[in-house]
Amino acid sequence: MGIFNKLGGVLGTQKEMNVEEWMNSEEMENVDVMSEPADFYVKPLALQQESDLAVIQSELQKKNIILLNVSEMAKRPNTLKTMIDSLKQYVEKTNGDIARLDDEKILLTPSKVKIIKNRRPAQKK
Repeated sequence: MGIFNKLGGVLGTQKEMNVEEWMNSEEMENVDVMSEPADFYVKPLALQQESDLAVIQSELQKKNIILLNVSEMAKRPNTLKTMIDSLKQYVEKTNGDIARLDDEKILLTPSKVKIIKNRRPAQKK
């Protein structure tokens, strides 16, 4: 179960959340990130070829968090494994973090941003 499904369960929503669908929704059409600059961004990127690794590393250097779609590369599991291993080495070297959210999504964080990976059950009030 992905992190977004867990959040939905905790928040009591039954509908599965599709981040890409939400990002492309009508509600997001009116959001202009350029008029309200932020220090850092969460950027959805797709891993489709080896040259994408440089783009991902560049975004992490800018302190952005990457929501990486690997569905295209999943068709080539050996290449995907090699590329993910390369990203793991990069984030470890830069004190970032990496975690698989589901079969198609990987979360990468820049330096000094860690992902809590233990799977504790939600606390009841």
